[in-house]
Parts: sequence; C-alpha cells; structure tokens
Amino acid sequence: MKIESVELSVLELPYVHFFETSFGREHERRFILVKVLAEGLTGWGECVAAEKPLYSEETTETAWHILKDFLVPVLFEQKITDPTEFHRAAAPFRGNPMAKAGLELALWDLAAKEKGISLRRLYGGTQDEIPTGVSVGIEDSLPDLVARVEGYLRDGYRRIKIKIKPGWDTAACDAVRQKFPDILLQVDANGAYSMADAETLQKLDAYNLLLIEQPFPPFDLWDHSRLQKLLKTPLCLDESVLGEVTARQALDMGSCRIINIKVGRVGGIVEARLIHDLCQERGVPVWCGGMLECGIGRAHNLHLASLPNFRLPPDLSASKRYYHEDLIEPEVELTDRGTVIVPTGPGIGVNPVDKRIKKATLRREVFRP
Repeated sequence: MKIESVELSVLELPYVHFFETSFGREHERRFILVKVLAEGLTGWGECVAAEKPLYSEETTETAWHILKDFLVPVLFEQKITDPTEFHRAAAPFRGNPMAKAGLELALWDLAAKEKGISLRRLYGGTQDEIPTGVSVGIEDSLPDLVARVEGYLRDGYRRIKIKIKPGWDTAACDAVRQKFPDILLQVDANGAYSMADAETLQKLDAYNLLLIEQPFPPFDLWDHSRLQKLLKTPLCLDESVLGEVTARQALDMGSCRIINIKVGRVGGIVEARLIHDLCQERGVPVWCGGMLECGIGRAHNLHLASLPNFRLPPDLSASKRYYHEDLIEPEVELTDRGTVIVPTGPGIGVNPVDKRIKKATLRREVFRP
C-alpha cells in the first residue's frame, strides 16, 4: 500500500452547552483532523490538542507545526504505512504525543480498512457494547449541577463524573449525593490541588466515590503517592501518565490504583496498549477518558475501550452530548441500556461527512510525497 497524500485540517465546533473545568470555561472546541489517502482507501485520525496550552503543553498550532514539518515528512521519507513502524519512527521527536497520535490513528484506520476489518478486531478487543459514563463540567450553581446530572441520568448514562476545583468540591459532591445517593459517581480535579489541600480531599472519602482523578499537577507522582495513603477512595491518574514508563512508575510508587488512558495524551494506540497490558498484568483497572472528541476521535476511542482491561465506564458519551451535529454518520448514540455500541464496519466503522467537515474547517493543507 502506498500513501498518496496526507491532509491536515483545523476545525472548530461549538458546544451544545459550555464546558468548564479548573482550567476555565469553553464554548467551542478547536482541533485537527488528519486524513491519509492510499490506493483508494482513506484513514482518519483526530489530534486532540486544544487551542490553549492548559491540559498539556500542546496546542492546535504546535501540533500543526509538528505534523507538517516533522511527522508527515518522516512518513513520506521512510515510506511508512504501518502504524507500529510510524510509532518507532516518530519516537526520536521528543514530546508532542497528541500530534503523533493524530497521524498514528489515521494509519490504524487505514490498516484495518486494508484488511476489511474493524479496529476492534485488529486490536483484539473483546467488548462490542460498552457501558458508558458522562463528564459534567462546573456549572453556575449547585442547583444547575444537580439538574444537569439529573438530565444525564434520565438519558441513561451509567456513571457520572463531575469536575471539581478548590471551592467547588465537597459542596458539589454533597449536592449530587443528597439527590442521587446510589449512582456511580467520581470526580476530576485536572491537577487543581496540592498537598496543602489534603484535608479537603480527605473529606471526599465521605461521598462513596469510584475514584478521585488527578488531584495534583501532572509531574507530582510523589505527592500523589503520599495522598493515596491518606485516602480510602482510589486515586486515578490522567495527565501524570504520559506512557508505559510513567504508568509503571506510578504503580510502583503507589501513586494511584486506577489509570485513565487517553490516546492523545500517551501518543497513540501503540503506547495505549502497552499501558493497558501493564495494568492488566498487575490487576489494575483502566478506563478510557475523553477529550471532547468529534465522532472520528470518539469512534477510535470506542475501539480502544473494547480491550478487556477497560473495566470502568468511559467518558465516551453520545455525539449529542457535546455537538448539535457531529461530523460522522451514523452518529454515536446511547442505547436504552446505557451503553454505546462499538462500530462494526471496516476501520473506525463510521463515515465522516465531507459537507459537515468543510463547514467547520478553518484551515486546510494537503501534503504529497
């Protein structure tokens, strides 16, 4: 198979409802789509780097630069079509995992389509229907939060995650727990706390949470290990886990008992599967976090989440949770069982809609060997 062209596009989609975390409030999302053409087949990937360097150092602009000036040229110069080979070839370029993942995902989609099978089958996934959860941002008031949670439970979501930050933590948990004492509930701080807040974080033990996600900044494995010793609730690391090495270090240090795997954060499927396998060997559950992807990235995540050690409900909500009109057909939908079906068609198993993509596109460039 010979790659004929790589197309990069920057898109922007407005959210159905604003999404606020400890980083701030957003009303729309800017991201990069990667499209690889090879002998009549098209592979699609999504680079989840955001407009601002808040979740990580990467942005849409830095990712565009790395893709255009380094990763796409390597693909052509070394005549790479295999995603595992691309993972090795991209390794000498330090960092930039989201840029790497965007192109690697497109190559995985292409590889599966060449074989005429779904990515789930290519990866060896064992789940074809995934119980799913939803991430709820910081709202204007506690009643607004409770009302939004109630709406998602009515939709059928099996697990609720609420974003927290200093000043919006115990009261938020208390409000939700009083109204819904028996739901599966977890919280996510996106690194907003420090050990000085340990007493506040210990109070979260009272709310019967599935987990507390990323209370401290990304590079603070040591303080996470100190905090975990003070808590009954399992800590889950997200931003701290940049690959298999940091996952192993976190587990060795006792920094967490659960790991969130995000393809973009760790640099692609190859690294994500290494983390999955490490955790499976150690009996540590993993779950698939979302980056508010459009349907292309969301479909990729569903195939990854079909692997056997993804044992907790992921943040892989229906398309309409975030966007009025997704970029794919069929859109991702929640079943009446509170699950999402893993697509069965070749590759990602969904069809990107050119008209919708063009409508949302801010910039586009095509590269050829």
